Amino acid sequence: MGVPAFFRWLSRKYPSIIVHCLEEKAKEYNGIKIPVDTSKPNPNEVELDNLYLDMNGIIHPCTHPEDKPAPKNEDEMMVAIFEYIDRLFNIVRPRRVLYMAIDGVAPRAKMNQQRSRRFRASKEGVELVEEKEKIREEVIQRGGYLPPDEIKERFDSNCITPGTEFMDNLAKCLRYYVADRLTNDPGWNNITVFLSDASVPGEGEHKIMDFIRRQRAQPNHDPNTHHCLCGADADLIMLGLATHEPNFTIIREEFKPNKPRPCALCNQMGHEIKDCQGVAREKKGEHDEFADTIPVSEQEFIFIRLSVLREYLERELTMASLPFPYDFERSVDDWVFMCFFVGNDFLPHLPSLEIREGAIDRLVGIYKDVVHKTGGYITENGFVNLERVELIMQAVGVAEDNIFKKRKDDDEGFKRRMKEKKKRMKGNQGPAFVPYGQFAPQALGGRGRSMPVQNARQSAYEMRMQGNRDNRNQEAAQSLRAMMKNGKTSAGPSDDMNSHGVKRKAENSDSEPEPEDNVRLWEDGWKQRYYKTKFDVDETDDEFRKKVVMSYVEGLCWVLRYYYQGCASWKWYFPFHYAPFASDFKDIKGMFSDFEKDTKPFKPLEQLMGVFPAASGNFLPTTWRALMTDPESSIIDFYPDDFAIDLNGKKYAWQGVALLPFVEERRLRAALDDVYPDLTDEENRRNSLGSDVVFVGKSHPLCDFIRELYLAESHEVTEIPAELCHGIQGILNLDEDPILPDKPVQSPIPMLRDNTSNSAIGIKFKDPQYEAGYVFRAVVLPGAKIPNKVLKPGDWEQSNRGPWRPQLGFNPNRQQAHLDQSGFRKLNHHVSRNQGPGQFGSGPPRGGHHGGGQYSNAPPPRNYQGNYGSSQRGNYSSQYSSQSGMSQPQRAANPSQYSWNQQGAHGWNRSVQSQPAAYQQNQQRGRGGWRPPHNQQGSMRGGPQQGGNSGQGYSLPPPARRYDWNP
Repeated sequence: MGVPAFFRWLSRKYPSIIVHCLEEKAKEYNGIKIPVDTSKPNPNEVELDNLYLDMNGIIHPCTHPEDKPAPKNEDEMMVAIFEYIDRLFNIVRPRRVLYMAIDGVAPRAKMNQQRSRRFRASKEGVELVEEKEKIREEVIQRGGYLPPDEIKERFDSNCITPGTEFMDNLAKCLRYYVADRLTNDPGWNNITVFLSDASVPGEGEHKIMDFIRRQRAQPNHDPNTHHCLCGADADLIMLGLATHEPNFTIIREEFKPNKPRPCALCNQMGHEIKDCQGVAREKKGEHDEFADTIPVSEQEFIFIRLSVLREYLERELTMASLPFPYDFERSVDDWVFMCFFVGNDFLPHLPSLEIREGAIDRLVGIYKDVVHKTGGYITENGFVNLERVELIMQAVGVAEDNIFKKRKDDDEGFKRRMKEKKKRMKGNQGPAFVPYGQFAPQALGGRGRSMPVQNARQSAYEMRMQGNRDNRNQEAAQSLRAMMKNGKTSAGPSDDMNSHGVKRKAENSDSEPEPEDNVRLWEDGWKQRYYKTKFDVDETDDEFRKKVVMSYVEGLCWVLRYYYQGCASWKWYFPFHYAPFASDFKDIKGMFSDFEKDTKPFKPLEQLMGVFPAASGNFLPTTWRALMTDPESSIIDFYPDDFAIDLNGKKYAWQGVALLPFVEERRLRAALDDVYPDLTDEENRRNSLGSDVVFVGKSHPLCDFIRELYLAESHEVTEIPAELCHGIQGILNLDEDPILPDKPVQSPIPMLRDNTSNSAIGIKFKDPQYEAGYVFRAVVLPGAKIPNKVLKPGDWEQSNRGPWRPQLGFNPNRQQAHLDQSGFRKLNHHVSRNQGPGQFGSGPPRGGHHGGGQYSNAPPPRNYQGNYGSSQRGNYSSQYSSQSGMSQPQRAANPSQYSWNQQGAHGWNRSVQSQPAAYQQNQQRGRGGWRPPHNQQGSMRGGPQQGGNSGQGYSLPPPARRYDWNP
């Protein structure tokens, strides 16, 4: 969702919703990589049922990453996507469902934003090429060295759009990937995999929500299913709350600002393209074997616990003395609706509501004040009560003038503070140049290690240049003093001009010019100037203002319906670039009735024509591409070569509004009618709408049922028996090109081998269908168990129940490990040998565990050692036995039954010790993890005689809260 800074605001206001992900890493032994067994208990101490992947959030960082070298070709991109999914599967370890959804053809309301993004990307790509050429010439003229410019085609990220050959190839690769994992990975054995590729219309996250809504309405749905949704968009938080599922978690990448990026010219770290000096690259490694490697830290992940967010909202939205019964679920729906006013993908945000200025808190405060007057909640099951919305908008409108003035005062105050800070820094500045990295000065007696240098030659160059600059300044000063002493003057530039004839900036001027703001919302007459500047109409034109408000009201109703019931209309869109003011929402009760029925989405190639700029026309058929560039084309005005970006009071271009013409559907379809006959069979196939596909492995109960359908060659639709698939229901239909057991699956990627022993089967799937007008209820389902409270109760101090112990992670009963001073001394003694001095003090570390990231509040995962037995069977046997889901008393009762890794098994597995009940419960529900064969239980590298106390192994831990850390 287009809500800038929403997640940052949310994580700061409600910090306990964040949990850092614990991830078990694969080990390597004698050059052989041993994969992680994902059938074991989850190291995050929670068992998750369904994992949903919003695939576009995976595709983009894998195809054009920002912090590491981009893949060389399309095959490497596909492998990177596979590895990303593997990593997520390892962290989450779903036990029932994996749902992969790629963005298909979007509703018309979303296409406007897609069009703006793709035109911007194309324009920025051209500007970057021009800037690189300009700076390259300047550096070479100064005598700098730059590597030869590689002649390679720039990857156009616009190809990540339904209908392109890239997306069609991605769908084929994912089918191969699913079949391979269902065949070879034990963690996938009982998983039901759904693949909704780009040929299925709808945005990825909304296809996922539609699946959840329709399954919840089925009588066999498990109301205690634990959902986990992967994606970085802020609207996933809204969508998760809108499901009213009590167990809903979101996993996303942890945002780390200011990541180092290589220079786009010389590909070296330590500077940006504008500061590139053309210094020769230093050799990396003895034989320069690391020349093409860029040191990057692996991206970490965090969980967002929506159950904890619901706790926060329950406290914040509770209202007393209401004239109607209080319903927390309805309050959550109203909160989600109010968040739409600060921005979303379908409507521009209201000018007076900025999330950085506390807009959501302001709306909640107004909501709680006026809800007594409204006589009820403002939404119900995705439908809006406009009469009650008007009361809230009018309350915001009363404060609009003060909001704009305060915004200006805050902005001026910020600039003033920054100016004063620069003066203070200038007055207290130290040496003109201080080297960094390994050349940085160190305090005498300091134990800290110096920072590693990233580019030694660049650092040396800067030191030399600084020395030369200081010498030139001294020579110039001496020459000037000599001329003044002799009474001579030189004819040069004036005092306010530099040597290049460019006017100098004032001493206290801002470093960057301020964008011109003709609206000036902080001055009287702001409404007249706004409508005149943005819409080119007079403020007195009440009919036009009413038309804008009506469209915005329709948009609010459409967005809420989209989130709770599905797409109400594929054709509707907001036909303006700017939003009205809150004070303009007058008499809106009768402005909206309903949307047009039975609308259809665009076809994939039609959508490409609606969102692509002419520069990306190579992804389209030749005759279709000509409509974008031919001056005689009837729709040439849809594809401007250049366009204006209105900053709209912002500072950066990416925050502005791209002033592109709106695509008229009638004109577009009329122009395409003439070129449709030119499509080939392959292009017609890519231009058709597809269907979801469900895959299962041989061990899944549904496999035999699907196999029988193929053997019977039944082309009639068949419903899934609920008892075969964890209560999941839907309609099955035979696939034209199916993946079948014992039938080889050819790899579409040359670097990956064919799946010659395939055990997966796939078939077309369609969600359960409901009659027209059916309303999905936004309630907690009967039988759902609300998770235990995590937040500190408000009356805890008065209850005299002792000190509050916060819950770390998902497990409320985690047994914490403790070390005394002697333990820390021993730990410091051993760790300092490998990591050097200064890593640990003589006492407990003050900052918690190391390397946990910004949101870390959980202990690190157990590090499995890489010392394995003499055979692969022994390796896996040692891993499985040390990770069996048995509790500590059970192990102590029969120590000889469970063998331990005899070399390097450090410590006790705390996650498994506190987790067996949840994991064993999942096994009883038919979704448990890997179970060793009968003849391998209790045997490892010598059988039962080699138990926990044999050889160099460790004794079993005592049943207490302290753990044996002694080696």
